[in-house]
Amino acid sequence: MERSWFGWRKARKGGTGGAGGGGGAEKEVVVDGQGIRELVEDREAFGMFADTKFTQLDADGDGRLSVRELEPAVADIGAALGLPAQGSSPNADHIYSEAMSELTHGHGDQEGVSRAEFQEVLSDILLGMAAGLKKDPIVILRIDGEDLRDFVSSPRYEPEAAAIFAQVASEDASLRQCLLAAVEQLRVDHGMPPASDPWIVDNVVDPALQRLSGDELEQKASKDFFLEQLKKLLGDVAERLQEQPVIVAHTENTFDGNGVRRLLANKFELDKLLDSVWRDVPAEHGKKVTKEYLRVALDKMADAASLPLHGAVSQVDAVVNEALKKANADDGKEVDEAEFKKLLTEVLGAVMLQLNGEPIFFSTSTVVHEPLSSSSALLSSPAVAAPPSL
Repeated sequence: MERSWFGWRKARKGGTGGAGGGGGAEKEVVVDGQGIRELVEDREAFGMFADTKFTQLDADGDGRLSVRELEPAVADIGAALGLPAQGSSPNADHIYSEAMSELTHGHGDQEGVSRAEFQEVLSDILLGMAAGLKKDPIVILRIDGEDLRDFVSSPRYEPEAAAIFAQVASEDASLRQCLLAAVEQLRVDHGMPPASDPWIVDNVVDPALQRLSGDELEQKASKDFFLEQLKKLLGDVAERLQEQPVIVAHTENTFDGNGVRRLLANKFELDKLLDSVWRDVPAEHGKKVTKEYLRVALDKMADAASLPLHGAVSQVDAVVNEALKKANADDGKEVDEAEFKKLLTEVLGAVMLQLNGEPIFFSTSTVVHEPLSSSSALLSSPAVAAPPSL
């Protein structure tokens, strides 16, 4: 598979193109970080690359870059990679956070970063992004109505639409309410961009809905009539997407406890991680710590255990909270190092068993409103290929 410098993997060809894309346009690319690692590992090319970027960022020419000057570089890297803007996607924000953590580590003073330090820091930023993207690749999709038309005409349509109707229909629900609720349940694998996005509502869903009969929309609908009207609605949505394709950043993951199992099975790595977590216990606690710190410690171990950070996935939070509850983590009692590590291991074991029995699938889809082909002040370079235009 062809790759660009920054890890765009071409995954699928589109059959036909609407406005904004000709026949054969790429419909799906994967941002997985491999291209970033290739750039950093080519030391000569990367040295020239970093030196050029330092000169561009050093606006005052004092030979050092302040943290303030460096912060926009992280957002610029994300833009060059085609990631959603910072603050618009939890999964992309995690990548930005990793990059910022690498950026500021050891360089929080007022003197700024020298040219040599910048090369090292930029390397750390890019490798941090590559690590995050390797673990959770972001798929950039060009949704142009073709997959939605295929879904509507496929044998999948009727049983899936009927199942949706059973969920959204009620005695008080009008056809309009049922259709809107149904559209919101369709996902990118149906060929539908996230209908919760205001732009999608205003420019795709609402105009398509207005083409249906107004009187019928306010009446209670039978299942058969709902299936018929939903098919019409989706057909019109597909036409609008063909005229104006939508770019969506999509991520998905299944938390099945296997990452926790691997960690618990590797005693050397587990002990090393437990030691590291214990060293991070605030000094004022001395040789003991309250059990409440277990939650903080779990977040520090999340990456090694292939778990999301607390607050990222509510279903996983519920599993972790139940495991902490069984460990009486909120009773305020103090424990020493040995008991703390024992409790932390037991909590991880309880989480593993729960996820092994009932894996949790999690996905996010975010409309990318910024043009993917926009230039990047930090990463634009004749030697570095830009992401392919979708």
